[in-house]
Amino acid sequence: MSKLLEIKTLGQLKQTDYRSRSVKDELRANLIAQLQKSEDGFEGIIGFEDTVIPDLQTAILSRHNILLLGLRGQAKTRIARLLVNLLDEYTPYIEGSELYDDPLNPISWYGHSIVTEKGDDTPIAWLHRSERYTEKLATPDVTVADLIGDVDPIKAATMKLTYSDERVIHFGLIPRAHRGIFVINELPDLQARIQVSLFNILQEKDIQIRGFKLRLPLDLQFVFTANPEDYTNRGSIVTPLKDRIESQILTHYPRSVEISRKITQQEALLTSEQKTAIEADGLVKDLVEQIAFEARNSEYIDKKSGVSARLTISAYENLISNAERRMIINREASTFVRITDFLGVIPAITGKIELVYEGELEGPAKVANLLIGKAIKTLMLTFFPDPEKAKKSKSPNPYAEIVNWFGNGNTIALIDDLPAAEYKKLLNQVPGLKAFVKQFHPRLSENQQLLLMEFVLHGLAEFSQLNKGFLDNGFAFSDMFNSLFNLQPDDEDDDLDLDDDRYNN
Repeated sequence: MSKLLEIKTLGQLKQTDYRSRSVKDELRANLIAQLQKSEDGFEGIIGFEDTVIPDLQTAILSRHNILLLGLRGQAKTRIARLLVNLLDEYTPYIEGSELYDDPLNPISWYGHSIVTEKGDDTPIAWLHRSERYTEKLATPDVTVADLIGDVDPIKAATMKLTYSDERVIHFGLIPRAHRGIFVINELPDLQARIQVSLFNILQEKDIQIRGFKLRLPLDLQFVFTANPEDYTNRGSIVTPLKDRIESQILTHYPRSVEISRKITQQEALLTSEQKTAIEADGLVKDLVEQIAFEARNSEYIDKKSGVSARLTISAYENLISNAERRMIINREASTFVRITDFLGVIPAITGKIELVYEGELEGPAKVANLLIGKAIKTLMLTFFPDPEKAKKSKSPNPYAEIVNWFGNGNTIALIDDLPAAEYKKLLNQVPGLKAFVKQFHPRLSENQQLLLMEFVLHGLAEFSQLNKGFLDNGFAFSDMFNSLFNLQPDDEDDDLDLDDDRYNN
């Protein structure tokens, strides 16, 4: 490759084995080589190995323009950006060319004229594949001039040229992406009249500027991304344009908690201090993912909008940071994530869900709390016996000792900022709780054991075996049938509202 970059003229280039080929042929050839070597060309894309990636590879082999269709947060843009890796590392172009003309196949006035003038002495430069990617977010204010170009009257007057001369045109993003990959994100947001301007480029390779038809055989790989057309009132892809996009590939959300967890752990941005000082058990990691799964099935959330994978990533970062905050406040060297830390996850949820009318009535914070509760209830059944079945069973109820203790008027309040020693003391004072966890999970570290002890209390509350009151900065557990208003909290907790949490008005 280093020898190739030493080539500086067209004559030198002709002496090599370089041959002109289209971007789509280039992508196809490099994909074939990649498949033959069994290499992973879409590193970091998890959960699409058997669905989206094979469809994408088929489209590339067919040399198709591609539409990635799916709800938000389904890695559509990331997939488009990874296509750059299928381009040649370096490609030659005529130095000074605005459109990066192929030295053996120029398309612009500048490219033709300089080759005619200098012949084999035409200067050559090299373009790295990272510079052959252009991305545009479609917004209602995008114009034809932005994408295609416009006539520059000052240039026409200065050079004394007519408006129909190619030299007076200021090219837009699409012509400047010649010999590369051009991506339009959120295609339905593009006004219909702007979408129409793409027709000829996709089919006939013509571009029309101010009524002047310019024949430019642009060499482009188009990739479009879009949410489904029925998503709110944003607009849609005009049918003739959709017809010209040869392959439409449907993306999807992770189909299991395991896959979703891999994505979150890969994408979450944690500091080295957070990674070393804060222990996050598999339970809390799965709880984060389960929240998203519950949200996608929730009657309060707009299913057409979707629940982005960014929800779980932000939620996990907040979860770790909430534990870190407690660790710093209590001057502890290390800590582990507790269930109470999920209070810090609520802001990450409320900003990433679109509620239907019923959800708006409940309020985003309450919906977030409901989702966390449902996630706890779902995972409770994977760790411990079903509390409802245990209560109805003729066999001894394994939860009886725990529930009866609360039934005798006892309560505990698990505050967000509890030091480790106090947190441990509170949980250990519930009779039978530690023995119950040990019965079903005998080989646990102390931190894991404490986490599951707290988890059992939250789980019992979700199954209506205990009452869970929301404090400003934590939770209070009591008997299901005793009013929380009759509790006698400690002096420092006199101002706590047991009916609400800090995110509700």
